[in-house]
Amino acid sequence: MTPSPDRDHASLMEEPAWKKLKLSLERPYKDDSSKLVPELLDIAPDGLHIYRPRDDPVAAVGTKLRRIFQERGHDFFEKQKILRAIPPAQSQESPQEEEPGEDEEHAEVSHTMTPEELYKMRMNLSPQLYIAYGEMCQARDLLSLLLSSSLPTPSPTLPPAPLAATIVNKPPPIISVRAFDAQLTIGGKDKALRAAADLFKGAAEKIEESRIAGEKYWLDALKIRRGNWGLIPAPLPLGSAMGKGADKTSKDFLISFGLEESPPLFRRRAIGRMAAMDSAASENPLEFPTRQRTRLRVSLTRISLDGAKHTSHSLLMDPNNGSLDGALRAAQAEVVEQEIFSKLIKEASSLPTASSEVSERLIVIDAGQSTELRFELVDGDIAVNEPGEPQDPACDLIFSALHILLLRAHSTLKAQRLNKTSILRPGVGQPAAQPPPLLQPIIDVLQYREFWERVRDEIDRVAAALRHAGVAARVHYDPMADSGWALVKSLQTEKTEPIGGEALLRIDHRHTLRLTTSSPSTLTAHLPQATLSIASISQLTQLLVDEISSCLLYRICDIGTERCARVSGTWFVDLISGRSVGRWEGCVL
Repeated sequence: MTPSPDRDHASLMEEPAWKKLKLSLERPYKDDSSKLVPELLDIAPDGLHIYRPRDDPVAAVGTKLRRIFQERGHDFFEKQKILRAIPPAQSQESPQEEEPGEDEEHAEVSHTMTPEELYKMRMNLSPQLYIAYGEMCQARDLLSLLLSSSLPTPSPTLPPAPLAATIVNKPPPIISVRAFDAQLTIGGKDKALRAAADLFKGAAEKIEESRIAGEKYWLDALKIRRGNWGLIPAPLPLGSAMGKGADKTSKDFLISFGLEESPPLFRRRAIGRMAAMDSAASENPLEFPTRQRTRLRVSLTRISLDGAKHTSHSLLMDPNNGSLDGALRAAQAEVVEQEIFSKLIKEASSLPTASSEVSERLIVIDAGQSTELRFELVDGDIAVNEPGEPQDPACDLIFSALHILLLRAHSTLKAQRLNKTSILRPGVGQPAAQPPPLLQPIIDVLQYREFWERVRDEIDRVAAALRHAGVAARVHYDPMADSGWALVKSLQTEKTEPIGGEALLRIDHRHTLRLTTSSPSTLTAHLPQATLSIASISQLTQLLVDEISSCLLYRICDIGTERCARVSGTWFVDLISGRSVGRWEGCVL
């Protein structure tokens, strides 16, 4: 089966580019400027280059044609034309000349030899010609020996100084050989000089790069120190002399960016170093050997009344802006958030008012009836919020509050450590100091938020019913009675104070009902005659119904007193039966 040309063309197009590369084996005869390259024959002592003269192609063709007429005769072309025109003669059978038993001989057709046949004939004849040449030379030498031996031999005469040295000079090579040797010598020297120049150039470039790297190294170190980052001496290399009198001076420094009161595990993790001078060309001038590149993300899942889930995440910002200070801040943020996560794991198992599920990199807490709180360690490279993802400011508030609570725990531990007495009584051990919690204030805030929403919904429902009935009702809410500065300051104290708020319900522009709240779920009703603590939403509903009914009954009494003023009527509220009673002469209503 013969492949089609299209298939061959497609196979050629599929071949790689290196298979399509073709190199000519002929000697180049033109340079890049399309000029003929002359062939060097010799170099004169004064440096003049002698080139081979270029043969004239017209003269060469004339010489070859002249040789054809001299060697093959002047009628060479006529003979060739006759041989092409006349067919080869057929041998005639002559039975008289043929002898019985002999094979028939056929005339051979003369033809011109091809280069292959000429080369084969030359290879067959050359050994025989060399053998004949050797035999003739041997016969000549033998004949010369025989002729010399037949003549009388004279007595040998010694020179006056038979042991004198004879100087033999080697014949000088021909011009072409000397030119070739000169080219080899010049080429070798040129290659050696170029190699030496490249070596010196590479060494000079490395020295310059080392100098630039050294300057950049110390400039970066000064920038880091100016940014108030901690520099500590680096440990001595392995194998350094540690005996008496040995030089124990540190030759380098490390960068410590951890918090002062952090556990030793996280302080060891918060150590970086400057990149080595030989790697100054790298993109990162700082190296963090123990960096894990994980960030803490806070997520809130709220369940609405129709059963739909809405999840929002905290916004993670990357403080690394390409500078040294930005790289250190990014590494410090990762270590601080990992420490926060480790403390959250310890506290999540002993929460008094919420249930939790803890894994290696995830904490799930049921903070309320319809609120789920999640803390998770995510990869810092992919922890980016999607553009269409809903945002809840509460997630960012919790994320920032965790940092404040961690600093509060560190300051408390430091104050307790500094207040310890320097002299301890033997046998008397001081109790271990417990730092303030991180997770419980966050859970209290979330529970208070959900509790406040339930209280607000109940009050809004009652106010809407009053408006629908034609009774003027106005509501004022203040979930956070304190200012933001007071709230932040309360988080910085050793003991977290509860968050409080209040709600005011004014009915018919005359009666006011005041309710105060406190985290996580404390509700107090301030009535004119008493102050009551409300433990459930159903109790709150009953209280609102009773107070609104009382207000309406008193309003009815006022209206009745105004209408019955001519008949001297009396109106009052019967608290036992829950009715408004009106009396005048001869009638009771």
